[in-house]
Amino acid sequence: MSITLEQILRLVGKLDDSPGEDSARERFRGYLQDNVREIGQVRDYVDECLRKTGDQYNRALQDLVNYVGRFLGFEVTFGRYRGVQGEVGFDGHWVSPTGFHIVVEVKTTEAYSISTAILVGYVDALIAQRAIPDWGKVLGLYVVGRPDPESHNLENSIIAENRTNQLRIISANSLLSLAEMMNEYDIRHEDILAVIKPSGPTIDSIADLMARLAAQGMAAEYAGDERPAGEERERATVLFRGEGEEGEPAYWLAPVKSGEDETAEECIADVVGEAKVYAIGDRTPGRRHIKRGDRMCFYATGKGVVAHATVVSAPERQRHPRIREPENYPWVIRLDGPTLYLDEPVVIDGALRAQLDAFRGRDPAKPWAWFVQGMNRVTEHDFRILTRQERAGREDSNHP
Repeated sequence: MSITLEQILRLVGKLDDSPGEDSARERFRGYLQDNVREIGQVRDYVDECLRKTGDQYNRALQDLVNYVGRFLGFEVTFGRYRGVQGEVGFDGHWVSPTGFHIVVEVKTTEAYSISTAILVGYVDALIAQRAIPDWGKVLGLYVVGRPDPESHNLENSIIAENRTNQLRIISANSLLSLAEMMNEYDIRHEDILAVIKPSGPTIDSIADLMARLAAQGMAAEYAGDERPAGEERERATVLFRGEGEEGEPAYWLAPVKSGEDETAEECIADVVGEAKVYAIGDRTPGRRHIKRGDRMCFYATGKGVVAHATVVSAPERQRHPRIREPENYPWVIRLDGPTLYLDEPVVIDGALRAQLDAFRGRDPAKPWAWFVQGMNRVTEHDFRILTRQERAGREDSNHP
């Protein structure tokens, strides 16, 4: 039985900087070390932090980000939650076996102004203390929980201050993706360092590219699995095969990411809810198999499934005025009867994954981002769970 982050935090107590081996922070960090062995569990807890508010979850997020550093092969020193005079106030200090250092600053959001001088000051102080040799052996890394698609203040500050060789930015989601790939694929610690040390300040695009490639590999492996017979065969997930009678509906899980000027939820509300369309790229898996009568649910990255609708046309190559970047998403799917539940997302946590056919025979605590990083065909059973219809025990309707 999985335990939620909220339950863990109730057990360990209020996270603060109180010293001692039996302090709340040490109990929490000890729990992670002793019980959380799979990066998929860490993703669940990070997502829970970002769905909720308050100091307790902000501090838990800081510890979880540092814990991800261990999955990436770093020796990690956890920092303080609040700065105090006379001590360096870094959030985390990661040391690579290669001798390279990363000083981490965790931000729940970048909606507020962030002074890069603070993180630079932490690095300077650690160099002065000889904990780090010099700036040639260190990088300051901002890990942002909820990047603001309308704000590039932090990135612009790094560029304007000519600190692109000293500071980097990565979202918590992309950091988790790196850890998942290192855990599941032939990616070494040195490869992770190469990604974190590119030429520009923001490294999400590189991490996202690698994650999508890995997700396609996982989906292809899954599609090639031998399918069981009888009832098990009927409920086993079929990816992109177009099996079954031509008139039978297929069920799809479609991901939506936040863009530069709107969140994933805003995009879904506008495109799916108002315009009643969805658009995909030339190489989107399953494009040739989507047809009229299929059902599609929409996953807002980091939140959960927040809408579903009926497909009323196969993908048609055309430009639609509500689709941003139409050159990248030229195939438009028309929808009918969209149902939105933006404020009550269906969270794909470990407990829910354990109920899905897509994870049959898989440990739900293992890396699972492959399931939501590309278009996936799912069973009717999974679709009903992902849209709360299975739990409610009622037929499809205009209510989640």
